[in-house]
Amino acid sequence: MAYQPGRQFLQIPGPTNIPDRVLRAIAQPVLDHRGPEFAKLAAELLVRIRPIFKTRQPVLIFPASGTGAWESALVNTLSPGDRVLGFDSGQFALLWTQMARKMGFEVETLATDWRRAPDPAAIEAALSADREKTIKAVLLVHNETANGCMSRVAEIRAAMDRAHHPALLLVDTISSLGSADFRMDEWGVDVAIGGSQKGLMLPAGLAFCGVSEKAIAASKQAKSPRCFWDWEPLLANTGGNFPYTPACNLFFGLREALDLIDAEGLENIFTRHARHAEATRRAIRGWGLEIVCAEPRDYSQSITAAFMPDGHSADSFRKLVLERFNMPLGAGLGRLADKAFRIGHLGDTNDLMLGGTLFGVEMGLVAANVPHNAGGVMAALSYLAERSGEAGRIAA
Repeated sequence: MAYQPGRQFLQIPGPTNIPDRVLRAIAQPVLDHRGPEFAKLAAELLVRIRPIFKTRQPVLIFPASGTGAWESALVNTLSPGDRVLGFDSGQFALLWTQMARKMGFEVETLATDWRRAPDPAAIEAALSADREKTIKAVLLVHNETANGCMSRVAEIRAAMDRAHHPALLLVDTISSLGSADFRMDEWGVDVAIGGSQKGLMLPAGLAFCGVSEKAIAASKQAKSPRCFWDWEPLLANTGGNFPYTPACNLFFGLREALDLIDAEGLENIFTRHARHAEATRRAIRGWGLEIVCAEPRDYSQSITAAFMPDGHSADSFRKLVLERFNMPLGAGLGRLADKAFRIGHLGDTNDLMLGGTLFGVEMGLVAANVPHNAGGVMAALSYLAERSGEAGRIAA
């Protein structure tokens, strides 16, 4: 591509835009990861990360992407041949179940049409039917990045309790952590999985596992082989004594990102994300396009996916928008490949950035000769103007 002036509008669902303050923090000289200065930093962050998960339980940090945290959750809580309940409700839910099968676990799968989040009633029925209590864990994605559907974790926890089932609840929060309300302790989540590259406004490279007392007890009995992903040495680590080299400079970035989150306020951040999600949906409806998530109660705060009209390629549309306007949009994944495009509205994003994004999408629809109604941008901007006094201003 030829040089394009101005900053690129990165509007994929992650990795997300990184604040300049975080980039500068990461660029600091490397510390001795066995020295006292890094030990102090690590001890601080191991405590400060807990409120983001809304937990008092330990949150373990690995040098990895969220996929590594998936594997860590499985091998620390399960034994070979154990049965788990997973979902074919989106690309990432499906990938997690595929990982579990590859690792030798027996997976029972509940499917959706990829336009809805998993149904708590169906989960309750599946667990109630498991009279021998052989299902050891439920693998749930809180926010499905592929389709913009958000699971109702509290309702699913209540369904599990009504079924009187002892299965662990493992929840992937990778694209919701720091963007939408998540309450590990209150919702009875046993393992909460996170990644650094989305709502936490960092590059990829830090993976998180928040672990409940029940999950820790299960890890002492689990017989799956593990070494790199083992929780035991990390649970014993209250400072810089990691069993391998940690992603040292990302810890500098994490401290700065947590400072930004504290300055804005976590609840204010959720309000901002909800505002941007609704503005995006209003734009999509204004264009006459169809939102992939079919149930309003399942709408994501992090990402919105939209179908292209029949006969039009979503990938060709995204290619045109990238080449002409320097704006990457998320691709349709799995069953949605070339049928839908995704707008990420999470992380370090403000009203003007979202407005520019939606303007770029509308210009792309015109340039690609995609049938649509004019006025989607104005529908979004009118909504944003009405809600401009809401909390959600990032500190300078």
